[in-house]
Amino acid sequence: MTLSPLLRSTSLRHDFWGGMAAMLVALPAAIAFGVSVYAPLGGDYATYGAIAGILGVSILGIIAPLLGGTSRLISAPSAPAAAVLSAFALEYTTAGITASSVFVMLMLIGVFAGVFQLLFGRIGLGQLIKYIPFPVVSGYLSGVGLVIITSQLPNFVGSPHGEHFWQSLQRPFMWQWQSLLIGGMTLFTMMMGDKWFRSFPTVIIAFIVGIMTYAFLGWCDPTVFLPQSTLIVGSISEQGSFPILQSITDRLVGVVELSQLSFERILLPSLTLATLLSIDTLKTSIIVDSMTHTFNDPNQELMAQGVANTASAMLGGMSGSGTMGPTMVNLSSGATSNLSGLFEGILSLIAFLVWGAFIGWIPIAALAGILIVVGFRMIDPHSVKLLRSQTTVFDFCIIVIVALTALSVSLIAAAGVGLVLAMILYLMRQMGESILYRQLDGNEVHSKIIRNHIKERILHAQGELLCVYELQGSLFFGTAHQLYAMLKNDLPDKKYLILDMKRVETVDLTAAHVLLQLKDILHERGGYLLLSRLPHKLPSGEDLERYFHHVGVLKHLSPAMIFDNLDEAVEWVEERMLRDTSPHVPSAEMLSLNQFDLFKERRSDTLEEIEKLLESQWYKKGERIYSQGESSGEIFLIRQGRVRLLLPSSHGEKSIHLGTYEEGNFFGEFSFLEGTSHYTHSVAERDTHLYRISREAFDLFAQHHKKASLHFMQSLATVLAQRLRLTRSELGDEV
Repeated sequence: MTLSPLLRSTSLRHDFWGGMAAMLVALPAAIAFGVSVYAPLGGDYATYGAIAGILGVSILGIIAPLLGGTSRLISAPSAPAAAVLSAFALEYTTAGITASSVFVMLMLIGVFAGVFQLLFGRIGLGQLIKYIPFPVVSGYLSGVGLVIITSQLPNFVGSPHGEHFWQSLQRPFMWQWQSLLIGGMTLFTMMMGDKWFRSFPTVIIAFIVGIMTYAFLGWCDPTVFLPQSTLIVGSISEQGSFPILQSITDRLVGVVELSQLSFERILLPSLTLATLLSIDTLKTSIIVDSMTHTFNDPNQELMAQGVANTASAMLGGMSGSGTMGPTMVNLSSGATSNLSGLFEGILSLIAFLVWGAFIGWIPIAALAGILIVVGFRMIDPHSVKLLRSQTTVFDFCIIVIVALTALSVSLIAAAGVGLVLAMILYLMRQMGESILYRQLDGNEVHSKIIRNHIKERILHAQGELLCVYELQGSLFFGTAHQLYAMLKNDLPDKKYLILDMKRVETVDLTAAHVLLQLKDILHERGGYLLLSRLPHKLPSGEDLERYFHHVGVLKHLSPAMIFDNLDEAVEWVEERMLRDTSPHVPSAEMLSLNQFDLFKERRSDTLEEIEKLLESQWYKKGERIYSQGESSGEIFLIRQGRVRLLLPSSHGEKSIHLGTYEEGNFFGEFSFLEGTSHYTHSVAERDTHLYRISREAFDLFAQHHKKASLHFMQSLATVLAQRLRLTRSELGDEV
């Protein structure tokens, strides 16, 4: 973890005013958060909560920018911290634990949360936290908002100290109209301030309006100004000052006195707090990056937040995170670097030293009004739109369940429920998607071998024995039954099953076991399972071929056959079909001229003249016939053997297989027609005998045999048109 590039600021003045504006926004909210956390402890702790909020702004603002990875991010006490800590304080004070013990435990939660954040960043969880499903995050934030609203309502209506949300609603006769007026004016200003005061932070205006309302009530009724008034945070102490240093010392001493049970009670809240603060920070960091066209280091940012939160908790401050409101104000004020965050922290400390004595006179209802609006703004109203579509109804249910769990049970329980529901949603969607991209019958798919008519008829008759399945998506336990049900219908009638795996993303052991069963069933019936285009690197990083070897798909009984591409698999099946019907296939003799489609039904004297044009050439298996750019104006007729045409890659990669031609076919026609050099490589796949016709010799022949030469060109055009139709059909299938 290194220091941020603070000295890169291009405008110290802009950073100063950005930090000043951010401080004005962060301070009132931080005071409100601090009071909401420590007020349940009673006594002077509410006042200490206000001080803790200010200290949190100062400490987080100074340390986080020094170590953080996100430029111009403002860190301050935040709503998630207030929700978790206030819920903890209220629960355990109600359970009878002494205020001093809860006071110490709150400090430890902040310290451990910071340590957890430091560990998150150290082990690289910064990248993973950003990928928590949106419904879970939305439910979290909505739950935090609801917790804040319900916890602040008693303060808003002026209920007696210690009353809960439902108790306050059931006893309206205990409400104080002065508190309702102060809170109502603050809340109204917060809601309407964005329309009325666009050039100044709304939270500051609302804070001032709340204080002025309290001052007006005091002017009308001087008893409101009494130090023991329940409308205000309260005097800092009998002497007028809260012993901050003494409280820190007492908390450190109190740590030793805590029981093992107390330590166990704070672990889950600490983990919950660390997770929520990390999510809040990274969410804000992503928005900052999108606005400033920068890229933050999430792991460094988490480590910086961890150090800052640990220091804040140990020095008596509130925990916090990278916060949206102050950060947006900082950016809009023209801040250019992390110096703005440093200024925000320093100015907050100065404000505390100068105006700390007035903290006790802050109206509690004004803080409650601010927090209630903050809570409402954390609830995502757009999530209701998810009800409009059946595909997103379950997402909405996740948001509602997580939010209600956070409100009724705890935030850590909401986290667990949300993640479980998100996994269920993912599995449901994966199982609902078809794993079949396309299915092809044997007569709908052909290899790139151009065969003679006799072999084509044989393959057409045998086509019903072959079926090609192009699979897609995830093959796992949720889709394994779909895979088996889809393939088992073809097992009685098909001898060859080709599974093309190009679009497969994941395969688990259950799906692999289904393939193993299908392969063994085919083997018992004399059939074959062929796998093509296995991904060498799935999104998980797994090599699929290696995985199939490991789980036994390629070893058990007769192994499944693997091919680099679909064409090779189809070619293997075609060769097997022709071999099985070999008694009906004529022996591979060298063809005579009249057996070529180009010269059928020609008179014997014409054929004799054409034979004078021909050059006989022999090539051994693997021998190059011509290379790209060689020769010009020539066409080859295959009397015997097989020739493979390859298109060389311009980047030095593997050549592209264009087609394979057997006896009775021709190649090199474009060079012959255009009089240019060849654009492909040609290689003898077997021992091959060819006829070669040069364009120069053909032109001489055409001068004396115009009708025969015209018929040759017409036959050549007919065959090329057939090949073009086949190529277009194959390209259409691929698209």
